[in-house]
Amino acid sequence: MPKPPEIHRSDSEPASPDEMRHDDDAVIGRAFRISIIVIVLLAVIGGGLAWYLTRSDETVADQQEQIILPQNRNVSAVTLPHIPFTDITQNAGLNFTHENGATGEKLLPETMGAGCAFLDYDNDGDQDIFLVDSQRWPWDEQPETEQPTALLYENDGQGNFTDVTEEKGIDVAAYGMGVAAADYDNDGLIDLFISAVGSNRLLKNEDGVFTDVTDQLGVAGEADRWSTSACWFDFDNDGDLDLFVCNYVTWSRDIDLAQNFQLTGIGRAYGPPTAFEGAQPYLYRNDGDVFRDVSTTSGVQQVNVNTGVALAKSLGVIPVDLDEDGWLDLVVANDTVRNLLFRNQADGTFEEIAINSGMAFDAQGKARGAMGIDVAHFRNDECIGIAIANFANEMTGLYVCEDSSLLFTDDAIPTGLGPPTRMDLSFGLCFVDIDLDGRLDLLAANGHLESEINTVQSSQHYQQPTRLFWNAGLEGQTEFVAMNREQLGDDFETPLVGRGASYGDIDGDGDLDVLLTQNGGPPLLLRNDQQLEHNFLRFKLTGTQSNRDAIGAKVIVQLSPDQKLTRMVIPAGSYLSQKEFPVTIGLGTETNIESVTVIWPDGTAQAVNDWNLNSVTTVTQDAKP
Repeated sequence: MPKPPEIHRSDSEPASPDEMRHDDDAVIGRAFRISIIVIVLLAVIGGGLAWYLTRSDETVADQQEQIILPQNRNVSAVTLPHIPFTDITQNAGLNFTHENGATGEKLLPETMGAGCAFLDYDNDGDQDIFLVDSQRWPWDEQPETEQPTALLYENDGQGNFTDVTEEKGIDVAAYGMGVAAADYDNDGLIDLFISAVGSNRLLKNEDGVFTDVTDQLGVAGEADRWSTSACWFDFDNDGDLDLFVCNYVTWSRDIDLAQNFQLTGIGRAYGPPTAFEGAQPYLYRNDGDVFRDVSTTSGVQQVNVNTGVALAKSLGVIPVDLDEDGWLDLVVANDTVRNLLFRNQADGTFEEIAINSGMAFDAQGKARGAMGIDVAHFRNDECIGIAIANFANEMTGLYVCEDSSLLFTDDAIPTGLGPPTRMDLSFGLCFVDIDLDGRLDLLAANGHLESEINTVQSSQHYQQPTRLFWNAGLEGQTEFVAMNREQLGDDFETPLVGRGASYGDIDGDGDLDVLLTQNGGPPLLLRNDQQLEHNFLRFKLTGTQSNRDAIGAKVIVQLSPDQKLTRMVIPAGSYLSQKEFPVTIGLGTETNIESVTVIWPDGTAQAVNDWNLNSVTTVTQDAKP
């Protein structure tokens, strides 16, 4: 997130060493821009001299410079589907308000939480809900009657939820940020990792009751770190899940207060991440009885070559096999420094290739304020897209690769996605087939950091509506079309201080419902009430040779010789959040299916000969002969 408008240092505060450090990529970009400015100035001076020598006595009126925003392409006539959403948060039993600990000191972590997840913790076939909470700061003298904790809500199968936090052992206090849920020990039960400001937490699921095994397994991290998004994935292909944890910036209360950020006319403000050094991520290899920290030897810790400090300021991560070599790679979304792409070299190490791949910067070669991330075959072909949510005035990024070449271009503008997102400050986002027509749409949660931002910037608001971009396919002149309350209903566009975004089928009707979290506010659970009568397939995969959750697997549905739908089992992504594990594949009005194939994370292909139309099909990986 770039520097908020009109934030400045007090006149008495000297520049700190941290602020004098710059990313090496920024140095190169700055040098380039300075060269351009010099050339332009010389041209202006020359032009001015020519005008002076040839000018007439005519007076030319001053004109205000106009900012020209990117324009949408002309949209062919598109009939948007009617997909009404109903706010059922209270009626469903979600009684929760996020605590960010804010008391007026304006400390940066107060702006960033919190995450959420859909998961089936009790293996009863429906999607339960996990909500991450933060807490009051240790130095807060205000009396507190009850310590906030994360919450676990159990689903009755019909979309009604009961708070089972205390009885299930979830009531662990931490200044929580995000959640990553998976069966790390392959015992058939979903475990929970909670990232935090300070020590992280790993909760092991033991027959539906959770036990804190953080210290036993060695994944707490450093007590002075600030962890954000995390993901489970099997990076060494040994059949169990390893853990990658993003860290944001090097932060403390003292560092934050010393910056004395100000918002003109308002006072103390939340500062930008540019004033803080980066922080290295963690990579933990699962060795069964313990997790080994392989962060320094694996290549995932990058440094600024000019300063030697940590490069990353990471808020989002997604594991995906981009080059289709059978090994999961990592894409990391960074805030105000370049994004990172770690190519898995199949020997326990990663090579960072984001600049060469075209994914490090935006189309103008600038780093953006990146937050959430997701990946999908959004064109239903070999093309893969990586969407990255960005700060206000920066547009959502859509990095597209036509094959497994690892060469990406930012196609946000030509696909129609970029211009409508220009004013949004986006955090969580997900590819999701919201109308089950067979094309993946894009959902984004939005909200600002400053409650009074509209006072100094009229185009921005603290609470912002959630956005849904319908995938119109390649037949029209634009692929993604912004939907509005006419198609989605009033509840969907309720302005929020949006952060986490997730989806799951909470009521067993096949369509996907939406869960959004707010910073310092209640969540929003939106039931999908579409009545389009579209068909779907839904698969729950269980690995035997591969990790039990089948993270990294693909489901390929062949509808005809030249038409196939590919969906990946990647529950991680979005922002601090996680989506459900089952894969839902919309079919529209189609009922004829030629074949269904599962490509397991270990690369083996398995034909699925029996599937259930419009219900769940469970697929277990065949044992190797």
